[in-house]
Amino acid sequence: MTPELRHLRYFVAVAEHLSFTVAARELHIAQQSLSQQIAALEHALGARLFDRDTRGTRLTEVGRVFLPEAQAVLARADAALETARKAMRGEIGRLRVAFLVSTANYMMPPVVRAFRERYPDVELLAEAVGIAGLVAGLREDRYDAAFTRPPLVGDLVTATLVAEPVCAVLPAGHPLAGRAELRLADLAGEPWVLTPRGSWEPWHRKYDEDFRAAGFEPRVVQRADGVPSLLGLVAAGVGVTRLARSAHSLRRSGVVFVPLADERAETVMAWHPARDRQAVRNLLGVVADLAAKIDLTEAG
Repeated sequence: MTPELRHLRYFVAVAEHLSFTVAARELHIAQQSLSQQIAALEHALGARLFDRDTRGTRLTEVGRVFLPEAQAVLARADAALETARKAMRGEIGRLRVAFLVSTANYMMPPVVRAFRERYPDVELLAEAVGIAGLVAGLREDRYDAAFTRPPLVGDLVTATLVAEPVCAVLPAGHPLAGRAELRLADLAGEPWVLTPRGSWEPWHRKYDEDFRAAGFEPRVVQRADGVPSLLGLVAAGVGVTRLARSAHSLRRSGVVFVPLADERAETVMAWHPARDRQAVRNLLGVVADLAAKIDLTEAG
């Protein structure tokens, strides 16, 4: 017979109490059954572990040597089980998270800090990436979760985190810069700077729908990758653009943000349904709690 963990537990219980009666009560088994299990362990080892007589129960020399080894094995087994339970609860391991470049500046710091405080044994790897790389990374298992903006693609799961105003971004000194609010149609005659159409087709299809609903097709004078580049072009007077309000954290001078009536931009957490792990759910819970306390669009 090969000894099992239960045999070691039985042995350690008897050795620590030096009483079959007390050990059987603690283990919730019959004393006779406990004696039989100890006898089976002794037979497997080929040595007596206890001496029992009218004076009580005592460890033999073999038993005294065996006890710390058995205790160490049980401690390692308990530690392994607890590690597995922590992994199931998403409290240990690694979580790879992508942040859309335009959200990383204000959202990444508070989210990463809050998650690490709550789950210190999870290695959280955060990276700012463009939208195409973000979606590909989720699909190809390079990222477990991502913070981004819709519309995305149908095979990803998303949960809305925050919504914020969409603004017209105008050069400082523009005739419309002093307005408290604008409508997209107010910008029909303006030159526009936008991202390349190939940067993310779902976004540009949505932009096309919005411009058609406003009654015009934008006159695009230049295209540039990334929000910082767009803001630089606006500040230089090349044209106007339309961005979520949080983008103002990337440039404080040379541009004016004017809210567009009835327009909102969402930030979502996205993940692939095939990798719907508890750690991902834990991250979502941390962000939901954080969003209830602070304005994540103004964090950073």
